[in-house]
This record gives sequence, C-alpha cells and structure tokens, in this order.
Amino acid sequence: MNGADYVGVILAAGKGSRMAPFDNYPKPILPIANRPLIQYHLETMRSLGISDIIVLVGHKGFEISKVLGDGSSFGVNIRYVEQARILGIAHAVGCLEPYISRPFLLVLGDVHFIHRDLGEMFDQFKQQQSGAVLATKEEPDPEAIRRNFSVTLSSDGLVTRVVEKPRYTTSRLKGVGLYLFDVTIFDAIRRTPRTAMRDEYEITESIQVMIDDGYPVHATPCVDDDINLTFPADLLRCNLDCARGSSSGVIIGENASIHPDAQITESIIGSNVTIRHPIRIQRSLVFDGSTVDLRTDLEHFVVTPTHMVDCKSGMQIGQANG
Repeated sequence: MNGADYVGVILAAGKGSRMAPFDNYPKPILPIANRPLIQYHLETMRSLGISDIIVLVGHKGFEISKVLGDGSSFGVNIRYVEQARILGIAHAVGCLEPYISRPFLLVLGDVHFIHRDLGEMFDQFKQQQSGAVLATKEEPDPEAIRRNFSVTLSSDGLVTRVVEKPRYTTSRLKGVGLYLFDVTIFDAIRRTPRTAMRDEYEITESIQVMIDDGYPVHATPCVDDDINLTFPADLLRCNLDCARGSSSGVIIGENASIHPDAQITESIIGSNVTIRHPIRIQRSLVFDGSTVDLRTDLEHFVVTPTHMVDCKSGMQIGQANG
C-alpha cells in the first residue's frame, strides 16, 4: 500500500466524564505503559506509511496539542480541527469533510487496540476501490457486542447490516472503532438521522446508508482486543496488560525514586515518581510525577499527582500523600 494515498483521522474530542476523577485529562493522553494512548495511534498510522493526520479535538484540546505538537517528533504531520458540539461520531466525521479529499483511516482516540496487521484492511480496500472496510473482532461475549456494534455478513463476505449497541445479537462479529472510508461516507453522513436511543448521529447509521446505496463494505477481523477507556478500571486493565507483557512484569519510568524496600509487582510506575516508604504496590498504575507517601499497601489502584482510585471498589480514596 501507499500510505500517501490516505489520511489518518483520530477523534479526540470527547469529555470522558465517567473517567472521574481523571476527567481533567483528555482520554487520548491518558498513559498506557508511560506513553499517551494517542501516541500508539500515531505510531500505527506511521507504520502504515500515513504521515498526514487530522486530530479532531474539543474538551481540553490544548492539552492534546501540548503533548503532540505538530507531530514532527512522531514522524507525522498533524492538523488540529476543533469540534464545537458533541453529537456523535458521524457528526464528528462530518465536521472534517472540508479537510479530506482522499480515503482515510479513522480511529477512535479513546480506545486501546491490540491488533494484527492492519495492512489487511488496505489490501481489501484496494480490491473494492470504494466504500469502507471495518476492523472487527470475533467476540464470544454478547455483552461486549451490546456495548459496541454488531456486524452481519452475507455469504460472500459483504457487510449487510451494522447495529449500534444491539439488544439482541445474532453475530459474533463486533465492530471496534477502526474504519477505512472512501470520501463517499460524507454523502452518507448528510443523510444520517439522529438515533432515537442516544439522540446522536451514529457512524453505524452512516455505514448502513452506504450499504443500502450499494457501496461495498467489508469486515476484516484484524483486532485481538479493544478496550474503550470509559472508567478508571479500563485504564488500569490496559496498563496491566502491558505490564504482564514485559519481561519483568513491571515497567518503571525515568527518574523514579523508589524506597529500596518497596515491592513492586505487575505494575506501571511513571517517570519522576517518588515512593517514600517500604510498601507493596501490586497490579497498580502510578502516573508521572506522583508522590506516594502512604504507609499502606496498594493493590488495583490508579494514582495521579492529585488523586487515587481503588479500582476494585471504584472509590476515590484521596491523595497519594494523604
């Protein structure tokens, strides 16, 4: 594939109100193994040869631009577009029509993906030359499909139906928030009605419009896991997956000052972190710049410079130096 034929798009305008007390951080810059989530998306796009990337921002978008800059440090060119109103994914994509004139890879900026070769999506798109390709996952858990969207295929592999947050599931194929679109999606968005369920313009409705208009839409099961960062426990889960994948089960950032008798297991410790006492920290995440001045052990906690959350109970405990 020639990445120069495509644009990358990252939707990063959501407010993340259910991520409290970490909602002062835009979700796309929350840390995954001591790197902002959105950095993984940039690196994926760059690995595909895509260098021109649009980041749609809204809530505290300046925080995202502070982290990413113009993209040069990541080997890409970033253009920021602001979304004034949050009315669903289709509405967000529609805001970008003036800036896009060629096919584009769309990524939801608050989802952490573990995927195989996304080049399969582009190979399929090149074959069909129009329409869309949806990244999907074979999902055995019906509840997980009900939280996302279901994908139904015809016998020849074409997508015939997509349903947002279906009550009843007849397919084990789940949409995950990675899409490859031709610019014809913008015509479909113009004819997308607001849904009765959430009073938003859903991208699944726009995809269905494309299907009903006869454009080819295929699904590529190239995603092994997808975690939508909705609650603090989701953030912890992403980080623990990364910790378990490391050789020691622990990832520690630069300039961390850890008491010599402290025991760290299966955890992520950020840069410039101070742990002052010989406590045990297990299956936890400590943000950059945090000081842990507690004398009690931590397990399944997320710690920032100003807050702590016990992800087992969902309770905010207080400051790490309280």
